[in-house]
Amino acid sequence: MPAPRRSHAALSAMQIALVTLGLFAIPVAAQAHAILESSTPALGGSIAAGPATIDLRYNSRIDQHRSLFTLTGPDGKTVTLTVAPGTPVDQLRAKVTLVPGAYVAHWLVLAVDGHITRGDVPFTATAK
Repeated sequence: MPAPRRSHAALSAMQIALVTLGLFAIPVAAQAHAILESSTPALGGSIAAGPATIDLRYNSRIDQHRSLFTLTGPDGKTVTLTVAPGTPVDQLRAKVTLVPGAYVAHWLVLAVDGHITRGDVPFTATAK
């Protein structure tokens, strides 16, 4: 005797249930990554040239020692930034001296759950 066949209506209900469960899983997966929530200077913003602090804040704790924080300046050279002592565990913060021009802060962070995310924060240093 052949196996019973499911009706199309039952199959559709099962598919709907699976899709619905999948949608609930998406926010959980997105929260697993360290997402940049704010930056100083702001994305596409400007800051006065001279001594400055670059501060990137994420939505979760990051492993600062295994993360990469660099700055490309107007001359095209990239330097590795050192995270300042006492920086909160959800941030990358570095003290820099800026000359006027266009900059890009590059980051690659390792969240404490093991996920890696990366991005760029372009900004401009303006003459005082």
